[in-house]
Amino acid sequence: MSAGVGSDVDSDVGADGDLYGLLKAFEGRAAVVDGVGKDPVNEPMIRHWCEAMGDGAVAYSGPGAIAPPTMLQAWTMGGLSGHTGDTGRSAAYDELLTLLDGSGYTSVVATECEQEYVRDLRPGDRITFDAVIESVSERKTTKLGTGYFVTTRMDVRADGEPAGTHRFRILKYAPAAGKSEARGQEARGREARGREGRSERPRPVVNRDNAGFWDGVARHKLLIQRCGGCGTLRFPWLPGCGGCGSPEWDTVEASGAGTVFSYVVMHHPPFPAFDPPYAVGLIELAEGVRMVSNVVGVPYDKVRIGMPVRLEFLRVDGELELPVFRPVGSGGGGEG
Repeated sequence: MSAGVGSDVDSDVGADGDLYGLLKAFEGRAAVVDGVGKDPVNEPMIRHWCEAMGDGAVAYSGPGAIAPPTMLQAWTMGGLSGHTGDTGRSAAYDELLTLLDGSGYTSVVATECEQEYVRDLRPGDRITFDAVIESVSERKTTKLGTGYFVTTRMDVRADGEPAGTHRFRILKYAPAAGKSEARGQEARGREARGREGRSERPRPVVNRDNAGFWDGVARHKLLIQRCGGCGTLRFPWLPGCGGCGSPEWDTVEASGAGTVFSYVVMHHPPFPAFDPPYAVGLIELAEGVRMVSNVVGVPYDKVRIGMPVRLEFLRVDGELELPVFRPVGSGGGGEG
């Protein structure tokens, strides 16, 4: 998982030397000891997860079902109400964050998640876990600002047996610019793009597994894979069926009709070719699959779950067109 910190990350060795020594002393200290999952592994949570992810794999339902491996962390989370009595939590992690806050590194962004799986999780398994502050980086300079990467490692157990490992990395940083300066940069960036033309969008990664999709986009067709074994439609494109395992497939063309299943509003710092804030939707197509795309033609704060939308193709620069979705009845043309 990446949170868009940027590819330009430079070490700032020697800076904040005294602080770095204090931060390094937290390495190896416990963040959680003998934590207990709020709920055992259970079928309703598995069902909700699979529905949200659009994953209909047969392994996750019915007799002998297992939980999707990527749910590993979900069973350790306390939800909005937290764990009863804040089970197992150590003061060390809060002390580390307080030290960084007091030194001016008051902003935070999640940057990466890594998981390793040891055994399947099944309904009824009781989850326990420990977490440790694994590492604190030297001071780094990123596009967001200057700060420290903090990595925690969580070891998860099911009924006392090792089940997997979850590593989570954040950046605690001092923003490169205040809000007013950022707004000024955004305004100047928009003016420059108006004078000089919009910068190019980052290019999608095209490989042998998804090349057919992008060939379809070039012909103004939104193509969905259909399994040659069981006939299941799937998106995004994959080399094989998650249901029956067949590597055979063909395509069907989407009608273009859909609804907003969910959405987020992006407020990231100014970046060439993007004008935040804007809405990114999880669109449920009429065919039943879901895809992530921009919602255009309506202010970002007017996007709503359940809003009917229609496919269109947006040319974002001289060489690249992208499938986007416009609310039904909002008119055509423009970028929105």
